[in-house]
Amino acid sequence: MTIGSATMRKARDTRAFRRRALAVLLPLGPLCVAVLRVILPYSTTDDPAAQLAAVAAGQGAQDAVLWLIPIATLVLVPALFAMARMALRGAPVLAIAAITLALPGYLGMAALGASDAAALAAVTAGLSPSDGAALLEALAAQPALAASVGIFVLGHVLGTVLLGAALWRAHVIPAWAGLALVASQPLHLAFVISDAPKVLDGAAWGLTALGFAAAALTLARMSDDEYEPQG
Repeated sequence: MTIGSATMRKARDTRAFRRRALAVLLPLGPLCVAVLRVILPYSTTDDPAAQLAAVAAGQGAQDAVLWLIPIATLVLVPALFAMARMALRGAPVLAIAAITLALPGYLGMAALGASDAAALAAVTAGLSPSDGAALLEALAAQPALAASVGIFVLGHVLGTVLLGAALWRAHVIPAWAGLALVASQPLHLAFVISDAPKVLDGAAWGLTALGFAAAALTLARMSDDEYEPQG
């Protein structure tokens, strides 16, 4: 019985599968965000009236954005844990600080989805431009939503910077990938504030995806015991 149990445990060693699945998963989150930032029909600096007009003219794109937000959020969470775990041995303080900020930051992306969903719903429900704008203004004024947006902005920018520094210092990713990851989200924030062309914002998130992909390559090349020692 004991020998059989040991054999079953050995046969059910899923480390290789989990490691490779995570490696595939790592860059998908930032890639989703890169796409949605490019196809978003309005500019982040638009007022509610301009946002509604742009959404009305680009309902298909807005619908795609609403699908990409939850997909990105769902895959970013395990990706963050996987990368923080890889960085822990070489840069424990940076790794813990990174996930402490980045995790609530990326989860706060759902708050942005609430506003995007409301904008599309206002258009499809046939609300007048003034009523739709009033709805978006009232939604933005909700303290819980405003706090979630603030956590998102602060968390995903600073958290990604620290994550890039942690992975770089721990030698999980090469220097060029660490620099790309560290620079990506400050660039994204600068492009949003300056209302730069959306393709630049998408490229900034592409740098995030590049850093995540470098970490994925390291993960894929690890041995199972390096990934998760047994015994």
